Amino acid sequence: MPGEGIDVLDNLEREFKEIDSQRTGWHALFNSIGMDSRNPELTSKESVKPCNRPLNRYRNVSPYDHSRIVLLNSDVDYINANLVEVPLADRRYILSQGPLENTCGHFWLMIWQQGTRAVVMLNRIVENNVPKCHQYWPEEKGKIKIFDDVGLQITLLQERGEGFYIVRTLLVTETSSGDCREVLQFHYTTWPDFQVPSSPAAFLSFLAAVRRSGTLENEVGPAVIHCSAGIGRSGTFCLIDSCLLLLEKRIFSELDVRSILLELRTYRMGLIQTADQLRFSFLGIIRGARKILCEDGSFDGNFDLDDDTDSQMQTSHRLDSSSSEDEGKPPTPPLRSDSLSRSFDNSSSSPATAEDLSDGSGDELPPAMPVKNSLFKTQGYTMPVAEELINLTNGKHVLGEDARKSQDSEKTLGNQPLSKFLVGAAVVAIISIFSYVYWM
Repeated sequence: MPGEGIDVLDNLEREFKEIDSQRTGWHALFNSIGMDSRNPELTSKESVKPCNRPLNRYRNVSPYDHSRIVLLNSDVDYINANLVEVPLADRRYILSQGPLENTCGHFWLMIWQQGTRAVVMLNRIVENNVPKCHQYWPEEKGKIKIFDDVGLQITLLQERGEGFYIVRTLLVTETSSGDCREVLQFHYTTWPDFQVPSSPAAFLSFLAAVRRSGTLENEVGPAVIHCSAGIGRSGTFCLIDSCLLLLEKRIFSELDVRSILLELRTYRMGLIQTADQLRFSFLGIIRGARKILCEDGSFDGNFDLDDDTDSQMQTSHRLDSSSSEDEGKPPTPPLRSDSLSRSFDNSSSSPATAEDLSDGSGDELPPAMPVKNSLFKTQGYTMPVAEELINLTNGKHVLGEDARKSQDSEKTLGNQPLSKFLVGAAVVAIISIFSYVYWM
């Protein structure tokens, strides 16, 4: 391995360990990227037009005007998707929201017109009992879905399970001409919303499978990458793939993860939604770099899914409270107060409202910035009161979690039998008497 490659890998691991050793290191890096991503010149005017608002899954996740995909020969030219380019890596992606029921036809029209040969789906249809994406392909082999609004029909030719992901072969046919094209769908089924896979090995095996298909190459149209909002898990996929591609091309001098993410965010807002996803991206890049630079010289191989090193690195440092839950369980939805108070870099000119989030589609919104206790203590407020102020500012009164728990506990106490109360009082009295006698 060239000395320069050794230095790059050493620097990556050193940077990772330095950030990991700090209690708020990943949150600080994530927040600084959010601040540096802000650019008033990146507008999203098309997304807030009255005719386009019903086509957005989230009111505060909008495509930038300069990079949005424009549908041709259609009554509607708008779709919540952006073309994301990484010129140094010679890679292009289309990052899209998960289709709504009324945008599935638009989704397939985009795929047809862009010459796409692969769809990378990183979410499940329903997560935590919340719809994340409408099913846009036939459920059974041989079945057909027809989208009359765009003149396309989709046939499921084959479905193959690979443990933690599924590969589907779909035939897209233009009904007017009879022209058709096969499209592969790579469906990663074990990535929890707002969390990360248990170790990089499984994800990297998935990425390697997508790469081996040749559907990410520039000889075909850009692959469509989507999750629910098309920014969190989708951004993680693109960041890891782009950085590993630079390593394969031996473009070592340009491998700056932070700078590459900032560049990606100029094409679609908010890519990578949590500090945990950012940390996992570093882990994936480091593990992939080892394989490229130390083991095979190529990334397109298999990864050991039982790699203890990866698992220990991943689980030794949990950033989010939701991450402590079992990997197989969906994460708990955020409090309404959190959703309404979230700060989002490069937000569109149409911010989220309580009504926008009440349809259950707000799970994959950017996480709240941590609230400083000291800020409210200096003003004489407690944390529950602070949450109330946040909610009132947003025009909707919602009890904070602490307030709800307090009310619940009061109700519980009120329902206790009187006898239990008297017994408790008697015990306290006896202890007091013995204490008095002892000290006398």
